[in-house]
Amino acid sequence: MPKNSKVTQREHSSEHVTESVADLLAHEEPVDYKCSVLNVTGETWDKQKDGEEELDAENRPAWNSKLQYILAQIGYSVGLGNVWRFPYLCQKNGGGAYLVPYLVLLIIIGLPLFFLELAVGQRIRRGSIGVWNYICPRLGGIGYASCLVCFFVGLYYNVIIGWSIFYFFKSFQYPLPWSECPIVKNGSVAVVETECERSSATTYFWYRETLDISNSISESGGLNWKMTLCLLVAWSLVGLAMIKGIQSSGKVMYFSSLFPYVVLVCFLVRGLLLRGAVDGIMHMFTPKLDKMLDPQVWREAATQVFFALGLGFGGVIAFSSYNKQDNNCHFDATLVSFINFFTSVLATLVVFAVLGFKANIMNEKCVVENAEKILGYLNTNVLSHDLIPPHVNFSHLTAKDYNEMYRVIMTVKEGHFKELGLDACLLEDELNKSVQGTGLAFIAFTEAMTHFPASPFWSVMFFLMLINLGLGSMIGTMSGITTPIIDTFKVRKEVFTVGSCIFAFVVGLIFVQRSGNYFVTMFDDYSATLPLTVVVILENIAVAWIYGTKKFMQELTEMLGFRPYQFYYYTWKYVSPICMAVLMTASIIQLGVSPPGYSAWIREEAAEKFLFYPTWAMAILISLIILASLPLPLVFILRQFHLVSDGSNALSVTYKKGRMMKDISNLEDNDETRFILSKVPSETPSPMPTHRSYLGPGSNSPMEMSSAPNGRYGSGYLLASTPESEL
Repeated sequence: MPKNSKVTQREHSSEHVTESVADLLAHEEPVDYKCSVLNVTGETWDKQKDGEEELDAENRPAWNSKLQYILAQIGYSVGLGNVWRFPYLCQKNGGGAYLVPYLVLLIIIGLPLFFLELAVGQRIRRGSIGVWNYICPRLGGIGYASCLVCFFVGLYYNVIIGWSIFYFFKSFQYPLPWSECPIVKNGSVAVVETECERSSATTYFWYRETLDISNSISESGGLNWKMTLCLLVAWSLVGLAMIKGIQSSGKVMYFSSLFPYVVLVCFLVRGLLLRGAVDGIMHMFTPKLDKMLDPQVWREAATQVFFALGLGFGGVIAFSSYNKQDNNCHFDATLVSFINFFTSVLATLVVFAVLGFKANIMNEKCVVENAEKILGYLNTNVLSHDLIPPHVNFSHLTAKDYNEMYRVIMTVKEGHFKELGLDACLLEDELNKSVQGTGLAFIAFTEAMTHFPASPFWSVMFFLMLINLGLGSMIGTMSGITTPIIDTFKVRKEVFTVGSCIFAFVVGLIFVQRSGNYFVTMFDDYSATLPLTVVVILENIAVAWIYGTKKFMQELTEMLGFRPYQFYYYTWKYVSPICMAVLMTASIIQLGVSPPGYSAWIREEAAEKFLFYPTWAMAILISLIILASLPLPLVFILRQFHLVSDGSNALSVTYKKGRMMKDISNLEDNDETRFILSKVPSETPSPMPTHRSYLGPGSNSPMEMSSAPNGRYGSGYLLASTPESEL
């Protein structure tokens, strides 16, 4: 120690030592233990390397503004699922009544866990691998599992962007290419394509012109060159947006996050002016309260909350790691969560306004077709003219008049009614037809837009919106891979980003063969749900139970400048882990109960048919789940049995005055005396820690003393792997 230090002066004084360790150290100057006598590891102090680490932490990229960061989080969390999954779940699970379980679960699961990820990322300022290695090295596999899931999801998610790009460029023509069935020549006779005639123009364009889909997953059919080119464009867009990190992706977010809202508002205004739009919205918001008692509704609501916020992927942590440490991440979590919810409601209004219009169009078409059948039966005397009410006018037949005529005929011809082949043509039946995912975006919605005035304009806007929604989510997903890898392995950002995009494109070719849509379905159903649920449960346990909820709350108070609500204490410690465990159990049961299969498009029948996965596809499916979950037990075993280093021997670090006060001030008086004036060799401070002292995000306790049975203290100095921004 310096000759003029208070400790040295006391050694040469006869005065009795009464001051505590905290009092003594409070007057000491900052000491670099890498070049001091306390460097007990024998590690050579590399001044240049140490300086580079500090410089790296100081030069960590940061968001240009709070707005840019919020838009990035919104762009990541608000994705395609808000447009084509949430409306379907509303329709399926009780209409307006579904909003109640969704909002409840958003508050007790989504918001607390989203806040937790934002907080640890902002405090530790590392990607997912660094964050969980820092909080609990034995659970460091959480970060690697997140990266793998992000990779799997990114592979097929970008294929959907590729499909949207294809439709976007096809929209620049009038009439739209999916508005009518193609005419083919059969010798000298021109006929409508049979597959299209037996289905519909939009369905035919999707399955045959776009995907050129095979009849099953076992029939590869070779690459679809159009989709291969679109996939290349999609990965090029992602690579360009990501190549400079948040410096480039942050600027992209200004457009990709805001433009979808412009389109949704335009579609809502246009949709409300369409005939039948009110029918669709009323159908959507008519609550079916009995559905709220169905456990399946709550399970699907929890799953939607979970994926809507992007929990467990690592993208949330990656984005928040570029924040200043005094940023109010609690406000950010609340704002983004509820913007996500209101975006889902807005998208649902748009979807059902348009689907209400489409239902009216289809219902009118049904009435016309069946009225022609009835006229034919009247002309051939199969039906009597006395069955037709006198006020019915076939030249201006309304749905109400047809329904009245239908009921009369059904009553009179009860025994032979089925032979007539008449349809009820009820608007409710059209509105009840559930569509989601690609079926909503590329079939139902595109069909509705063909009836819009200036349909190409609306089609261009719609698919440009889908591209931007997908791009915002892809940037967040890729950040969940690039940020932790670059932080951990110090690879060059540009090289790694370009290399990962090229690699992903090559692997993604499996999704652009003729059977590629079936692989997209497989990855979407099985690659993320179960592994991510386990990841988020372990994240919650690592912070709330291993690191400690009280300690975490205290550090959040120091970081934010105010104490978070006690609500978070109980949700992190009890409510969220229990709810997530129930969700995981329900997901496992669902996987076991639901037959592992997919909907195949059979060309000869021009219809979908459910098929089971073959044995080799089942092997891929199981491998996806195992591979995504494998880092969790693997890293735990390797570090539990010290087969790999977790950095626990790196005791020598630089610390600043005042950072060691809390833990040392908690020592008892006799412990302080023994720590300084140990007279028994066995009671002297051990040069190596008897156990690893796990440090959490923003720990203000770099020195943690824990007494061993023999009275030794483990000197848990702040680890060299601790982010320099914490010092």
